[in-house]
Amino acid sequence: MSFFKKIAPAITLMAMAPLLTEVLPGATRFSSIFVFPIEMCVWGGCCLLIRAAIRKWELGWVNMLLLAIALSIAEEYLIQQTSLAPMVIRLKSVTYARSFGVNYVYFLWAMIYEPVFVVFLPVYLVELIFPERKHETWLSKAGLIVVCIFFVLGAYLAWFSWTQIARPKVFHVPAFSPPMAAIIIAVVAIAILIFTSLGLLKNKQTNPAPLKPWNPWVLGIAGALWATILYGIVVLAFGQFPDFPSLAALCIGVLLIIVALVLIPRFADDLRWQSKHVYGLIYGTITGSMLVGFIGFWGTPNADLYFKIIVNIIAVVWMIPLGLNVKRRFTV
Repeated sequence: MSFFKKIAPAITLMAMAPLLTEVLPGATRFSSIFVFPIEMCVWGGCCLLIRAAIRKWELGWVNMLLLAIALSIAEEYLIQQTSLAPMVIRLKSVTYARSFGVNYVYFLWAMIYEPVFVVFLPVYLVELIFPERKHETWLSKAGLIVVCIFFVLGAYLAWFSWTQIARPKVFHVPAFSPPMAAIIIAVVAIAILIFTSLGLLKNKQTNPAPLKPWNPWVLGIAGALWATILYGIVVLAFGQFPDFPSLAALCIGVLLIIVALVLIPRFADDLRWQSKHVYGLIYGTITGSMLVGFIGFWGTPNADLYFKIIVNIIAVVWMIPLGLNVKRRFTV
């Protein structure tokens, strides 16, 4: 196997994580596409590290979830600090759902969105692309060192570009320095999550009661609806409907968590769960995220909108032959 074939899954995963999280939904636009390499280092690099740990020690989805949440806390409290700093986007010029120095509805949204779109969807999608190598870690010792270096460098650049440049010079809001207590809490929480995932839960596998999987088409529609509702939460966090009760927004978010955690692991533990079910769920969720993301471009026909249309069409078309290939495979 050539060097480029060896690293192909790893590079694909590093690109897929920010692509699904930032570019396809429209968060990273054509006018700001220059940040994509940084997103590859942070989102893609850490996603690759998480997957490598899970595959190396043959861990389960709970372990991956804990590590994904640790990444989200690092992003929201240490790197870009978006859950701590006052929101730069306030659609009705109103501060919505902020208490004790935390944008708590936005934080809940991030704790749902980022683990799903940064880690779970990219990992399982790339494993569909490279099914014969799904049990490999995709990282050598040298690769591990390189990815860690790029992650640290990307995290610093993400912090600096957002907190020191974007906030004061682009959005014209005061620079923000998080309180030391918040930083300490975040670091402790991250350490506990990593230790629990790789230590306490390292040799424990969850075995939920199996549940007959829904038809892949039904899973896709459900995934699209789930992603749409999740988008609604971040719209609320930006203050689009300031009179909407923040408690209700939190309840909706918790309900989304419960639905995903109750159904998907039980589906996946059933012997009838196949690659086509994984594909249907991923395709639907990504499509729903892309479609609802056009709301953010309403009334702005510019290069950013045209770029989103083009990349979304490419994604939809590219997924079709992958689905046809998946259809010919046996169970995962």
